[in-house]
Amino acid sequence: MLTKYIKKAMDHARYEILNDDKSFYGEIHECPGVYANADTLEKCRNELEEVLEEWVLFRIYKNLPIPPVDGVRIKIKKETAA
Repeated sequence: MLTKYIKKAMDHARYEILNDDKSFYGEIHECPGVYANADTLEKCRNELEEVLEEWVLFRIYKNLPIPPVDGVRIKIKKETAA
């Protein structure tokens, strides 16, 4: 489920070349705060995917909602007391 979510979210990534230093900037609008900047497009994609993974894990850890992407959802199961 996590791999599928990340793949779908990465399909929504948008990139641009920054005029000031010609580096690449990428972000995923569906996942607020997920962005990356690097000197090549490949490095930017790799960094963006890593940021996305950390963002998902942080939201799971903090029990924050994770927006669905293309119908793919990550459901967080609450721990029940034993």
